[in-house]
Amino acid sequence: MSEKNPEHGTAHQGSLPPEVKLLQEVTPPFFPEGGTGMTILVDWPPGHPGLPPHRHSGPSFGYVMEGAVRFELEGEPERVVQAGGTFWEPGGDVIHYQDGNALSDAPTKFVVTMVCAPGQPMLTLVDEEELKERAHLRAPRPS
Repeated sequence: MSEKNPEHGTAHQGSLPPEVKLLQEVTPPFFPEGGTGMTILVDWPPGHPGLPPHRHSGPSFGYVMEGAVRFELEGEPERVVQAGGTFWEPGGDVIHYQDGNALSDAPTKFVVTMVCAPGQPMLTLVDEEELKERAHLRAPRPS
């Protein structure tokens, strides 16, 4: 997954006025033809585990407004994205294991903009059988 660090600069930052800060620039592996865009606001209370393992039909791009998100995609180690940080996922076949509140004592709020493939739901839960079949693709869990 290609992601540019905005602090190192990109071609697009130079074309933005100084009042606009580039937070994330990525190259998704695909963009569903005829897809629709959707932006959602997620507001997890303290300690909320987030959604069960799932996948999206197209790429998703997120920004943490407050708190901290525990984020884990298939094949990548779990990480915590703090307020002001960004995340993205390619969509398609990749399983999104975690998106819960990493804080037990404060709420977490984040915005996600996603592209949905035509005729497919924005989110599909992954069943236990498939999780077992794909367990070898999950990064090692922290101890």
